[in-house]
Amino acid sequence: MAYHLRMTTPTPSLAERKRQLVVDELTEAALRVLAAKGFDATTVDEMVAAAGVSRRTYFRYFASKEDVVVRLLADLGAVMRAELQRRPPDEPAGAALRHAVAAAVADWAGQPDRALRVVRMVLHTPALHASFLQREAQWRDDLAALLISRTPGRGDLYPQLAAGIALTVFHAVLQRWCDSNGTADPMALLDRAFVQVAPAL
Repeated sequence: MAYHLRMTTPTPSLAERKRQLVVDELTEAALRVLAAKGFDATTVDEMVAAAGVSRRTYFRYFASKEDVVVRLLADLGAVMRAELQRRPPDEPAGAALRHAVAAAVADWAGQPDRALRVVRMVLHTPALHASFLQREAQWRDDLAALLISRTPGRGDLYPQLAAGIALTVFHAVLQRWCDSNGTADPMALLDRAFVQVAPAL
């Protein structure tokens, strides 16, 4: 089953499109170097050389070396929140969470080569993995806040617990997909995982 965000977004201005193009080119160049040398062994100078820009240009768009990867992680949290917000209000919380996680999985699975590079770096680099876990904690709080109105009568702990279970599924799917070198079907993994946690949701 395919999952797509069906949201109306404003058309970006020419300046915004140009900025996004530069960010995308810098990100791709940085990811190539990071994947080849490893996160810890790569310097910002090597990334800007690969992108053909100056350090000043790089730091106009990214705050640090880590920021190239962390921004990609932040985007996934935004996808989950947006999808959960647009789910029908009478949809069961477990089903709504499944759609939210599936939207994020579909987002990175649509660019498997890039996604595999990023996921490997995140899961195998302690500094990035720690940052990823911090992001997941924030996503859990954001998703839990959206669940409160959907789950009256289920107790004040349920939203936080349900959001945590959904993100555990997300993390497990990332790990298994990475371990398979990108050959496993992430949506099939997601389906299997949610079947197993369904009783808790």
